[in-house]
Amino acid sequence: MSKDVEFKNRDRFIQLGIAISTLRRIRGMSQDKLSEEAGISRSLLSAIEAPNMAHSFSLQVFFNIADALEIDPSDLLKLSVFPDTTIKKDK
Repeated sequence: MSKDVEFKNRDRFIQLGIAISTLRRIRGMSQDKLSEEAGISRSLLSAIEAPNMAHSFSLQVFFNIADALEIDPSDLLKLSVFPDTTIKKDK
């Protein structure tokens, strides 16, 4: 499942991909190992993790990746998304 990402969600998908990539490396997993454990192709994982590229994916894929990384899905989101209040701080 790959649809165009709406502009307003672009940074969120990029941040999530970076969080997945970082946690995968911390866990000492290769892309091949994580994709195998998550039941997805390595090329899909590579697209998700690609910096500066927003790649949408299903919740099922998200949950499978979280399970393979042994992290609660909500915690994975917390690691990846800066609240709008943080990004758009009033000066």
